[in-house]
Amino acid sequence: MTMTAPDPTGITRPPSWRLKLPAGTLLINANQTLHYRKKADLVKALRNTAWALARQAKLPALQRAHIFYVIHPDTKGRRRDPGNWSPSAKAAVDGLVDAGILPDDNSTRLIGPDPRIGSPIKGSQLVLYITDLDQMHPDHLALLNPPGAPE
Repeated sequence: MTMTAPDPTGITRPPSWRLKLPAGTLLINANQTLHYRKKADLVKALRNTAWALARQAKLPALQRAHIFYVIHPDTKGRRRDPGNWSPSAKAAVDGLVDAGILPDDNSTRLIGPDPRIGSPIKGSQLVLYITDLDQMHPDHLALLNPPGAPE
């Protein structure tokens, strides 16, 4: 799904897409201790799910992108660290590479995936937000990096 919204600042925003993995998809948390085979199965499932969703959504091939992910944790109330789901986001991004959306997920092609926390939903959910960096004005690209980061 392409997201566009008028911006009162006059900045032309580049095209972006939201890719929602199904609620209840089993996710990998960095704090989990998993047998390597179980983890490999989860990575494969996440990768294949992202691949299928990207193909179904007809996402265009991009040369460079910024991706952030929103983790909607399960409704069991407790504090959460969204960065702990980075293994799930990495697997999903690898699925985008498999689908031909990005040529690679190295630092020359991708900024992110950056974590965010969303509102809890039953079963939890991972949502990727993908922005085409080739359509972003070079002056605005620096806003994606923290001050002092290499450009």
